[in-house]
Amino acid sequence: MRALGRIVAAIAAALSVATIATLAATAGRAQSHYPDHPVVLIVPYGPGGVADVGMRLLGDKLSTRLAQQFVIENRPGAAGIVAAKAGADAAPDGYTVLMTGNNTAIASALFKSLPYNVLTDFASVSTASFFDLLIVTRSGSPLHTVGDLIKAAQANPGKLNIGTIVPGSTQNLAALLFNSTTGIKVTVVTFRTSPDMANAVLRGDVDVAFEFYAAVHGFLESEKMTVLASTGTKRTAYLPNVPTVIESGIKDYDVASWNGLSVPAKTPKPVIDTLNAAMKAVMPDPDIQAKAQAMGMEMRWSTPEDMTARLKADIAKWGAVIDKAGIPKRE
Repeated sequence: MRALGRIVAAIAAALSVATIATLAATAGRAQSHYPDHPVVLIVPYGPGGVADVGMRLLGDKLSTRLAQQFVIENRPGAAGIVAAKAGADAAPDGYTVLMTGNNTAIASALFKSLPYNVLTDFASVSTASFFDLLIVTRSGSPLHTVGDLIKAAQANPGKLNIGTIVPGSTQNLAALLFNSTTGIKVTVVTFRTSPDMANAVLRGDVDVAFEFYAAVHGFLESEKMTVLASTGTKRTAYLPNVPTVIESGIKDYDVASWNGLSVPAKTPKPVIDTLNAAMKAVMPDPDIQAKAQAMGMEMRWSTPEDMTARLKADIAKWGAVIDKAGIPKRE
């Protein structure tokens, strides 16, 4: 009887191992076939904006690469919180991805609390699009370089005005960081919209402004505005003759807004790897690069680890700027 019991136990154990192996193989096959139906890509902005267009460019390329449609779902509102909450609550199966990035980091630093934690409720896939800011002024201004701006501010403390859009925006925080990095004393004037700010520049109500290329390229093409510098680590492909702030002598100043793709935190690694590999494959495509460049974007792939590191660094960076400027935390 004891021998029979040992035999039965051995058979049961073998069946259990076989069952586990079968389940694992089935799960592995499901993941290896990913995606086998359309993927929803949540964008925290309305349709037609630069970030939305960039995601549509990427979505089209991923649709071709992975042979499944990437469907853009626009969920604007509440500084991206509405979209992020939808992404956090989605099933962790790779069929809902979320556009995250610099603005996600700013929201994490700007709000007292959020209905999700961007570092624990999401898993990074890859960076996608990068947007350098431009420091612009009206044509005919006596300011031609960053050096001119700093000298004028030093000679007239508190007299110069820098225009940006709303407090807490990337443009606004970039201007505040510029002030603290250079040590100048200027007044940062905020406007409700980019057109309001652009008109203030043209009227001479503000001396310079921090803004993205997409919002001012028409004024640059008509020569109503000129550019003092761009804010990234290297010159932009769409304005190669414009120096960076770093080239202008401010070595510690580097600002670039960026977007990437994230998925719910428990998404299987093989799914993330599939998405990451597809993004790596489509990013060098001349078509996507040319279309992105025309809107002031550069498409760049990264590892998931590099994207997470960038997100953490930006949360700390913008949190320090917000605290130093005394911007009230939002509810």
